Amino acid sequence: MEHAGVDMPELRRSVEEWGVEGTLARLHEAGVYVTLDEFKGRRPIVRGGLTVDTRTRDFDNPLAVRHFMTETGGSRSRGTRVYVDLAHYEQDAIYDHLFKEAFGLLDRPWGSWRTVPPHGAGIKSHMSRAKLGRRDVRWFSQTRLRLWSRGWKHAVMSESIYVGSLLWGRPLARPEHVPLSEAWRVADWLAACVRQGSPALLNTNAASGVRVAMAALEKGMDISGSTFRLGGEPFTDGKAEVLRSAGVRWGAHYTMGETGRIGVACPAGETVDDAHVVEDKIAVIQRERRGGSGGPVPVNVYTTLDPTTPKLLLNVESDDYGTLVRRRCGCLLDDVGYTLHLHSIRSWEKLTSEGMNFIGADVLRLVDEVLPTRFGGAATDYQFLEEEEGGLPKVTLLVSPRVGPLDERSVCEAVLQFLGSAPGAGTDYGDRWREGQTLRVVRREPVATGASKVLALHSTRKKAERR
Repeated sequence: MEHAGVDMPELRRSVEEWGVEGTLARLHEAGVYVTLDEFKGRRPIVRGGLTVDTRTRDFDNPLAVRHFMTETGGSRSRGTRVYVDLAHYEQDAIYDHLFKEAFGLLDRPWGSWRTVPPHGAGIKSHMSRAKLGRRDVRWFSQTRLRLWSRGWKHAVMSESIYVGSLLWGRPLARPEHVPLSEAWRVADWLAACVRQGSPALLNTNAASGVRVAMAALEKGMDISGSTFRLGGEPFTDGKAEVLRSAGVRWGAHYTMGETGRIGVACPAGETVDDAHVVEDKIAVIQRERRGGSGGPVPVNVYTTLDPTTPKLLLNVESDDYGTLVRRRCGCLLDDVGYTLHLHSIRSWEKLTSEGMNFIGADVLRLVDEVLPTRFGGAATDYQFLEEEEGGLPKVTLLVSPRVGPLDERSVCEAVLQFLGSAPGAGTDYGDRWREGQTLRVVRREPVATGASKVLALHSTRKKAERR
């Protein structure tokens, strides 16, 4: 701010004249922003003659109380340490209540299929629900609490929270380990709720929700009328179609581990992932960045407004983009003042190999729509793995064995034809990968992150570089 010549009186005058978003846009133009690599501590902030070395912990919110520590889900990195202020969970509990009331879910049985600490999504959802005075029903977890190695502190913390919930008369559910391969167990619980005449609300990430719906369809379980509260990764038309086939309704939130809730699902959404931005907590502007295939991408830029968020952000650029529009939809969230909508949220991180660059949206469409439509299976059955072998780039397409027999050459050709037709792609793009034998198909299950997300693009090369 000092380097840009902005002091507090001028900042106040700007907010009065231009509003919050207008002021943030002017600050961004003056060089007051932080790129994703700067925020993650991968490179220093350089603005003209100013250089500031950064680490991710430099953005820890000094106003927040450090009650305990969790880690982000590691969608595109190894995950970030996050200190949690319980007042932050209390704030997000308000958004949870608004979501359930808007969707008519306040009296539904409730459960989650979320990981246990150190990842925070599971414990947060259960503690927020307890704050609202609601009793838990089931907590299925894709991971186990570990009493050895680095996991013992979180295991002790989780047990302490559980015992405390009993003493305070708001008992939480104990986590039940249900690995990704046993999604049918979650579907079985949902089917039991349907038989009892009260379809349940399940809190899980998008890929796990698809797994539950597929398990129900495969085993003939009726989970129709259930509602999935989704988040953690992009929710697309391809994923929605699987849920729709099982008779499941959904609401897709938008959340970051460093900030908590950013968008609450809209029951009157124009798209499958339409969400209301919680503008009392965070401000969003967009700035164009060059994406894969040469096209501009409107990257989301965040500023935190609530004093309880784990990280303090001022014009911090993310690797997500989407459609940001202010409109009136008439739902409860609209009535209380949340009129800014964000939808079609994707990552602009690129799949890069042999000089070919494709933004995450292109890869996501391949995985969620193109390949399942042509070769069978669902979105969670395909994943691109970016690797490096002997100094040479390799792109592996993982295909789940449950898809059945495949002609691997036909699959590779379908991928190359689609990517070669992407906007900005040259006619020789496919030839480069063919000549370099860059693309290959491997029949095994896609890789899940530590938070049990199954992303369209998983990079081992970038993790190796960071180590």
